[in-house]
Amino acid sequence: MYVPQHFAATADDVRELLANHGAADLVTSTADGLVATLLPFVYDPDRHALLGHVARNNDQWQRPALGEALVIVRGPDAHVSPAWYASKAEHGRVVPTWNYITAHVYGTLTVHDSPEWVEDVVRRLTARHESTWTVDDAPPAFVTGQLRAIVGVEVAISRVEAKLKLSQNRPAADIDGVVAGLRERGDSAIADAVERHRP
Repeated sequence: MYVPQHFAATADDVRELLANHGAADLVTSTADGLVATLLPFVYDPDRHALLGHVARNNDQWQRPALGEALVIVRGPDAHVSPAWYASKAEHGRVVPTWNYITAHVYGTLTVHDSPEWVEDVVRRLTARHESTWTVDDAPPAFVTGQLRAIVGVEVAISRVEAKLKLSQNRPAADIDGVVAGLRERGDSAIADAVERHRP
C-alpha cells in the first residue's frame, strides 16, 4: 500500500480500526487465482487475529491459500469536494479527492470446522454488532442448524499496512472547510476522523 508519511497510521490507530471496523474483504491466492469474500470479523487482541466465518457452501475455505491471506479493513470514507477548500477562492488550483481509513492486514489463514469454535465467534460478532438480540433469543435447535451451515476462519496477523487519508496534507483553512462540508452532508464519522487527525 502506498502510504505517504502524512497519511501514516500509528499503532493506536491500527488497534482502533481493527477493534471497530465493519465487514472486511478476505482475499486469498489459490491455485486457481485470487478469491475474495466480504465478511464480518472480530479482532481478538490476545491472539492478535481476526476471527470470522464463511458459509459452508463458499468454497474459499476449501481452497488452500498460497502464502499469506489478506484482509482489507475499512473505516469511514467519503468524497471531498474542492468547493469546500478555502484555497479554491485564493487560487483555484484544487481538485476533488477521497478521504478514507483503511488497513491491509496480512496473516496466516486457519479454518476452524468445530461447532464450539464457530459458536464462540458467532457470539462475539453478535455482541459486537447487536444491541437488541442475542444468540440465546433463537431456539437452540435452530442455532445448531445454523452453526452447521458455516465454517470458522482465523487470520493470525503477521503485519498491517494502514493509511488514514484525512486531508492532513491540506492547509488548516481547507481542513476546516472539509469538516464543515462533511458535517453538512451528514458524513459525521469521517468528519470526526478528520478533526481527530488534523496536524
